[in-house]
Amino acid sequence: MNQTEWQIKSSAHACSSCRKEFTDGEAFTSSLVTDPDTGFMRVDTCTDCWRGIPQIPAISRWKTSYRAPAPRPEEAIRKETAEALLRRLVESGEETHRGVVFVLAVMLERRRLLVERDVQRTPEGGRLRIYEHRGTGETFLIFDPELHLHDLEIVQQEVMTLLGGPDGAPAGISGEMQASEPS
Repeated sequence: MNQTEWQIKSSAHACSSCRKEFTDGEAFTSSLVTDPDTGFMRVDTCTDCWRGIPQIPAISRWKTSYRAPAPRPEEAIRKETAEALLRRLVESGEETHRGVVFVLAVMLERRRLLVERDVQRTPEGGRLRIYEHRGTGETFLIFDPELHLHDLEIVQQEVMTLLGGPDGAPAGISGEMQASEPS
């Protein structure tokens, strides 16, 4: 069998024999056995079952400890929160929030919620960015305030404050808005 034709899975979260879930740090035995359907299969067995069942022929066997998966980190900014703020500010039409609206649109574009469809020049010479919401198909017309680097920090702080993170600063927001590559 060609080595590229099979894939061994990570450790199981429960004993393959008694189905008892492993606890963080619990020792268990892993066996690599042949499987007629998939080629190879990993079998994880708790210590109690390992002692009490007949041993199946294995290609390899090792003792290891279960590591509970780390909890998924909460998103620094929930898409719904940033989206709800964007919607509220766009509906208000206040020119004082143009920088915030633009930064929120860019954030949501990087999170692949909005897609930029076009950029138009206004009669005054400014840029109007046309975004489409991936899920709903709604169109957002966002004026590009053409922020300078020295203005960005002020706008970022305003976004953080409006999103209501701890001390006005959701974790990771600063780096996210400064990144030049999509995440």
